[in-house]
Amino acid sequence: MTIKNKQKNQKYWEFKNQTDDSADLYLYIEIASWGGGYYAHSAQSFKRELDSLGEIKTLNVYINSPGGDVFEGNTIYNMLKRYSAQVNIHIDGLAASIASVIAMSGTVYMPKNTMMMIHNAWTYTYGNANDLRKIADDLDKVNQSLRQAYLQKAGDKLSEEDLIALMDNEEWLTAQECYDYGLCDVVEEENNIAACISEDLFSKYRNVPKTLLTRNITNSISVLEMEKRKKLSEQARQNIEYTKTILGGICNGEDII
Repeated sequence: MTIKNKQKNQKYWEFKNQTDDSADLYLYIEIASWGGGYYAHSAQSFKRELDSLGEIKTLNVYINSPGGDVFEGNTIYNMLKRYSAQVNIHIDGLAASIASVIAMSGTVYMPKNTMMMIHNAWTYTYGNANDLRKIADDLDKVNQSLRQAYLQKAGDKLSEEDLIALMDNEEWLTAQECYDYGLCDVVEEENNIAACISEDLFSKYRNVPKTLLTRNITNSISVLEMEKRKKLSEQARQNIEYTKTILGGICNGEDII
């Protein structure tokens, strides 16, 4: 998990399928804010969308992310942790770095073929010896803060000493290992899913399992499939609008799926 933000041209979350009782949240890319002011994609705008869901009873969070900005992700974790609805976390492929911290905010479900990676925070920096010592001290404080999320979730199944060793080693945990450490509540049967993260993002980490480097699918509804459906939906909407202009507004504007 990095401390320094990387600007992105898209928000790292998507709320979908809201009903009166529930909604789905997808965290499927690197977690990083971008832009400025009211229209920035950041934890601030995330909160506006979260609040707009109203008094739902269940929020299902689907994660397949390599992690990202530590402060951005930690803020999302705290928002979900105190959220009034039941928060169910589904690891669809990989919850790495700060994405694994976000996962600690609810009841965690992991199919057998999914993974979680935990490690110490790191950053890019420069400066003199005093500057670098301060950065190292700051990183120690960040790591201490992040450990609390894992320890609170794990309870008596994971000691702080063992957690420090896991984070020092950049540990890639299977679903069963997460369950044994108390970081997962339910281990499910394997689904047709796998982590699909770019090689550039994986290159930042040590000890990446070879199986992850060779996988090329995401989940039963892949990101590409989701994008395809979005395009089809937009095309259908445009066709409806065109039909309305031809028929003089006979169509009442309802969504047709």
